[in-house]
Amino acid sequence: MSNTAAINLTDIDTELSQQSPQKILRYALENHDNIAISFSGAEDVVLIDMAHKIRPDIQVFSLDTGRLHAETYRFIDAVRNHYNIQIDIVMPEAATVEALVKEKGLFSFYQDDHKECCGIRKIAPLRKQLLGVDAWITGQRRDQSPGTRAAVPVIQDDKAFARPDAQLTKYNPLANWTSQQVWDYIRAFEVPYNELHDRGFISIGCEPCTRPTGPGQHEREGRWWWEEATKKECGLHAVNIDQ
Repeated sequence: MSNTAAINLTDIDTELSQQSPQKILRYALENHDNIAISFSGAEDVVLIDMAHKIRPDIQVFSLDTGRLHAETYRFIDAVRNHYNIQIDIVMPEAATVEALVKEKGLFSFYQDDHKECCGIRKIAPLRKQLLGVDAWITGQRRDQSPGTRAAVPVIQDDKAFARPDAQLTKYNPLANWTSQQVWDYIRAFEVPYNELHDRGFISIGCEPCTRPTGPGQHEREGRWWWEEATKKECGLHAVNIDQ
């Protein structure tokens, strides 16, 4: 079931933007049978916790780039066990990764910027994964990045990853939330979280591209810190940059 195709998503966004994340999730789950949560961080596990109370068999997938922290792999298993759910682990094509490493080494992103590596390890696997769903749910928040996420809507038509001649609807139920609200929820409901957060990591990605942030630093400053601060996207949310 997918009822959003014939409806103006801008009108829906205006209505849903006034609702709680739980109500936005309920709308998404009631209007799409084939929908999945993209899981990697604290925001995403909050969404899993909320969605699991509505639909216990919610689809969840996680991108494994092959360069994640050991703590992140433990976190994925902790979430799997806590909710007794299946998490589809999505990996990049081995031959493409091998070709990149053979040509440029393991740390080419420090010289070339991160886009080529992310394209191979994250974007291509995500694109393949999203071919199999009608809608997906992310943990994006507007305050995560002043340069690329400040205008993130609650619901959007994701043309970047849609199948040809098909609509892919993207939901961002936490768009209006702050980091404080996310962590208040995690503590109130004893939601699992990545142990790296206890060591100063706020936004967590691949191990070579993530570091803790200091007092007063924006959370995205810990990602790809050697690059320009306002464009810190890997391409998973390409529509943000396009807009």
